Amino acid sequence: MKAIVYERYGLPEVLEMREVEIPVLGDRDVLIRLEAASVNRSDWEGLIGKPLYARMKGLRRPRRPILGSDVAGRVEEVGSAVDSFRPGDEVFGDVMHHGGSAFAEYVRVPETAPIVHKPATVTFAEASTLPQAALIALQGTLGRIEPGDQVLVNGAGGGAGAFAVQMAKADGAEVTGVDNGLKQEFMRSLGADHVLDYTRTDYTKTDTGYDLILDLVCERSMFAIRRAVAPGGHYAAVGGTTRALLSAATVGRLLSTGGRRIGVLMVRPNKEDLLRVADMVVAGTLHTNIERTYPLDGVPEALRHLGEGCALGKLVVEIA
Repeated sequence: MKAIVYERYGLPEVLEMREVEIPVLGDRDVLIRLEAASVNRSDWEGLIGKPLYARMKGLRRPRRPILGSDVAGRVEEVGSAVDSFRPGDEVFGDVMHHGGSAFAEYVRVPETAPIVHKPATVTFAEASTLPQAALIALQGTLGRIEPGDQVLVNGAGGGAGAFAVQMAKADGAEVTGVDNGLKQEFMRSLGADHVLDYTRTDYTKTDTGYDLILDLVCERSMFAIRRAVAPGGHYAAVGGTTRALLSAATVGRLLSTGGRRIGVLMVRPNKEDLLRVADMVVAGTLHTNIERTYPLDGVPEALRHLGEGCALGKLVVEIA
């Protein structure tokens, strides 16, 4: 099969298309022929090896030579003990913790991985945008918003941020989106009531106290962030520098006073939430936002675009 492979950390130039062996199935494995795979910030981090936690599975060089985690495609073959899937089934899901390797023509995953059947009315490209980004947004907002709450999404112009803005608005919140100057109109198109350019405005220095802050690019100190969290409010860091995330997990706990909860959102990939977000797309309450699609050999270009901070919503690699 064709795959995009890398052997050392670096910029997109280290990636190359190669012919590699199709994975061999175990009794409880599923082989998926990919139709589409979306690009995530975690792929960029895995490519360049930064922040440090991106090297957890290979300190000096990547142990997994093929990047990519969000997949959509058709089941090609199943192991002898697989009950949930049959050849020909249309599926989508997250393979990050089950071998990864989405930027290829085939991927093998265990039946128990967060892979589910794709609704017929959702395209493969649309389904591929959901596994990582939509679950971050869902788990970061579900049950945490009351109508009229002030919600801020830092990184609202990216994949998870675009979904989070929509979900917060659906829950009746007044939403502020924060991202770079290129994404202001895009954030408004998602439904954000207010937009901030982080190169011009520090959200922790405004007069607004937020009931929920979902921080996808945590960089500021927890002391500054605490000023922006309203009494009884919640701050959840999802991505950012290693130092900032460690600070959120430790200092944030010490600063969780006055009913405030400050910490790190530990996202849990699972089949139930995948089905939930897919149902939201089918119902029209959640919209996928695909800025561009690329062929498989366009993965380096897609990652460069994302790494430069220019992507509006999601980027998708169409493989078939």
